[in-house]
Amino acid sequence: MEESLTLLKLIKRDFGLGEVDLRTLSPLTLAFVGDCVYDLILRTVIVERHNASPNQLHREKSRLAKAPAQAEMAEALQEHLTQEEIAVYRRGRNAKSHTTAKNASVLDYRKATGLEALYGWLYLSGQEERLLQLIRLSLDVLGWRL
Repeated sequence: MEESLTLLKLIKRDFGLGEVDLRTLSPLTLAFVGDCVYDLILRTVIVERHNASPNQLHREKSRLAKAPAQAEMAEALQEHLTQEEIAVYRRGRNAKSHTTAKNASVLDYRKATGLEALYGWLYLSGQEERLLQLIRLSLDVLGWRL
């Protein structure tokens, strides 16, 4: 039986990338990837569910991608995370960033960075199903709809 290829596996194959020890990546690097992956997931779901103008689509995506919303999501997920996931989240939350969000408190920005680091780590470690599970769970716990 042929193994199914995920986007990550296709990228690694087509660009000749090897395995990376994720423990060697900085939490801000994980957050860099996690931000993009989370954004792609949101955009995919929103576009599939809504036939709207790009401006409306952007506003809907931004509602859930802003630091305060991500901070709420991070809080909602805490009791559902494994010890390893908590460790990755904390590394991201505690990372010293030289930037801050325009419309967020420092605490919300740090929590959002932790969540993005967790999402990046899950994606890069090939745990896409867990990544999607956590996003769905956080939306459900908070009663938010896409």
